[in-house]
Amino acid sequence: MNILITGGTGFIGGKLIQKLLENREHKVTLLTRYSTDEIKYTYLKNQDVEIRKVNIANQSEIKTVFMSSFDWVFHIAAIRGGGHGTKEDYIKSNVNYTKFLAEEILKQSGKFIFCSSVGVFGTIPQELPPTEQTERVGDNYYHLSKILAERELQKMVKNGLNLIIIRPTITYGIDDYGFPFSLIKMVDKGIFFRCRNTKIHLLDVNYLVKAFIKSATLNLKNGSAYNVVDKNPVEIYDLINFISQKLKGKNYSKLKTLPKVIFRIGEKFSKLLINEIWKTRFELISENWYYDSKIVEKELKITPKETIPNFEYVIDWYKGLKV
Repeated sequence: MNILITGGTGFIGGKLIQKLLENREHKVTLLTRYSTDEIKYTYLKNQDVEIRKVNIANQSEIKTVFMSSFDWVFHIAAIRGGGHGTKEDYIKSNVNYTKFLAEEILKQSGKFIFCSSVGVFGTIPQELPPTEQTERVGDNYYHLSKILAERELQKMVKNGLNLIIIRPTITYGIDDYGFPFSLIKMVDKGIFFRCRNTKIHLLDVNYLVKAFIKSATLNLKNGSAYNVVDKNPVEIYDLINFISQKLKGKNYSKLKTLPKVIFRIGEKFSKLLINEIWKTRFELISENWYYDSKIVEKELKITPKETIPNFEYVIDWYKGLKV
């Protein structure tokens, strides 16, 4: 297969490229920005991956890339999270760039696999677990851009675009320094303060990679969207205690629990500062957020793992960094 992938210099895209390269019949092309630091993809030059640099705002440059024919396009690149740019930045990168790519693969009748986010339902879904009928909530520029991108792509399905949408939740894995890593680090240092015992839903990046590949290889209903998550949500207290047991050999101190009102004050203060990053952090550890994985298991024919005990391999990696 001739495969084009964006976002291959990031955590998720990098893991996907590694898996794709295990099949030597695949020819992989990485599409990246001119501004991307070459150190992020130097290792790929030794693995027969073609590197193509483009200005994502320049549709004519993207057209030149599609002078080659592609069977699959995995579009993972995006400005992620909240607070990393203006609304215009998010629209240009996450909506317009997506449309440019989809328009070109539509001409070739290839398959377009779009990495969206469960964030289309908001940082904290208003309905648990959310379904395809659940109201979309653009509570930050990132989530709004994913909602708009999905809408544009679904319009193109009516014109023949072969589309599958993958919506991951927050991922964990080796080399990821996001929310799960921060959680481990705070527990290790004893500076994590919990609120009520909420349910959260994480995702092993290795399972996400399987979902991407299955979405490309299986004959699925065109335009389908899948919320990709671990087998079941995990209670925050259980996860914190699990991390503490693996690091310290004991449960985390119950004394480090704060009333919910403190988190509410923190959320309001972050709103006053217009700080989406801190607002999101407060919400993620004080509210429930989880999703139904049954459709993914049934249609993609892969079985996710339980966060506990699967999360142990990430804790082991963290421990190795400290040596």
